[in-house]
Amino acid sequence: MSATKEEDPRILGIASSIRVVPNFPKPGIMFQDITTLLLDPKAFNNTIDLFVERYKGKNISVVAGIEARGFIFGPPIALAIGAKFVPLRKPRKLPGEVISEEYVLEYGTDCLEMHIGAVQHGERALVVDDLIATGGTLCAALKLLERVGAEVVECACVIEVPELKGRERLNGKSLYILVESG
Repeated sequence: MSATKEEDPRILGIASSIRVVPNFPKPGIMFQDITTLLLDPKAFNNTIDLFVERYKGKNISVVAGIEARGFIFGPPIALAIGAKFVPLRKPRKLPGEVISEEYVLEYGTDCLEMHIGAVQHGERALVVDDLIATGGTLCAALKLLERVGAEVVECACVIEVPELKGRERLNGKSLYILVESG
């Protein structure tokens, strides 16, 4: 059994591998860059392992990854827990019929789409992304999944930017994060 998150030495390695880029993509934004985490195989592996340890045995049948960085973390988690991976994409990226949900983020608006039929009524879903800031993207993902009758078990992100209060927008939905931005 792993240590609690607060005691787990893997968390420090993950946190120290994330680069902060000031004023990207626009002035005032402190961008949390996970590409440096991906360059560190041990930290990347520990990130996946921590999520897998949390979700293994929870009867999750769907891991929904949010474009684009949720596509990095979601598939290995899905494979390890025996779930399917469903991409939640930006507009006009998925062929075939989709449902969509618009949302507001800290520097504009956007939309997520999901294939109709990718998730069935009653399936247990996990939503994965790299970061929660204002919570708009995760809220859109929750709405998409709930519209088709999925039970969203939890949202999982590597990083939380707590001062942007995105957690509060999730209306009580459980959120698991590994690192708070500093």
